[in-house]
Amino acid sequence: MNTQVFERSPQNSQLDQHGEFEHQINEATFDLKTYLSERRAQVEVALDQSITVVYPEKIYEAMRYSLLAGGKRLRPILCLASCELTGGTVEMAMPTACALEMIHTMSLIHDDLPAMDNDDYRRGRLTNHKVYGEDIAILAGDGLLAYAFEFIVEKTKQVQAEHLLQVVAKLGHAVAATGLVGGQVLDLQSEGQDNIDVETLNFIHTHKTGALLEASVVCGALLAGANNEVLHRFSRYACNIGLAFQIIDDVLDVTATSEELGKTAGKDQKAHKVTYPSVWGIEKSRHQAKELVEEAKAELAPFGEKSIPLMAIADFITTRTH
Repeated sequence: MNTQVFERSPQNSQLDQHGEFEHQINEATFDLKTYLSERRAQVEVALDQSITVVYPEKIYEAMRYSLLAGGKRLRPILCLASCELTGGTVEMAMPTACALEMIHTMSLIHDDLPAMDNDDYRRGRLTNHKVYGEDIAILAGDGLLAYAFEFIVEKTKQVQAEHLLQVVAKLGHAVAATGLVGGQVLDLQSEGQDNIDVETLNFIHTHKTGALLEASVVCGALLAGANNEVLHRFSRYACNIGLAFQIIDDVLDVTATSEELGKTAGKDQKAHKVTYPSVWGIEKSRHQAKELVEEAKAELAPFGEKSIPLMAIADFITTRTH
């Protein structure tokens, strides 16, 4: 990942809690590499402390194996960034950030199973079921999903109960048949079919990938008590970057190596999946992802320079190499 510096105009404004524009001036430069590195380090420490190994040891070891396997930690970082932008703190958002990574890790463990996408490697190491067996892998995912909600409720401090309930409801919606699960079902049903159109492809990925990314951004703002106008802007921002993220994922599956990805490259083609490059080609797919990112960034314009971290993350999505 290269260091990227984003420059913004000194004329800035931020939406306050009443939807009015409040003048705000911050530093005019932003180092994305440093920001992601620092936030990722904070998340890693919190995740390591979130689960300890107790009896029966095997299930906790399996949960920790996948949860602590590294990765970009994009979802928790988005949650922290949106909470800070709307007046909250890293401390109040960290339990939700960790819960988002637990849920995301569950989805990866289950996605890699032979009955799903059937992959042997994830984040550069053997997948959970290859180490612990399919039975424990399924239960490790179940354990992470259930614990994520307990963790939010037990560990979150200085957040109003109403806001916490909104976060729990938002996450439940994002992971259920209304979100991740529904997208995964349609993805499995679409394998091997040649008549999948872009609308169906968009539905799959706005649910399978986008729903949790959208929840990551919106939940951070919910914790800080953001108003509906802000929440709607964040939702539109997140939906656009979520779809852009998946388009680039599809492109990288074709153009990157397994070593670069940390997982098996070319598996979409082997599984006869319809992808954005298979519909549009690589260059048009990249162009579409870039347009989505520009639309996402436009939603953040009223926040001025406080939105720079979220703006930079949006740009990172289309320039990443893994």
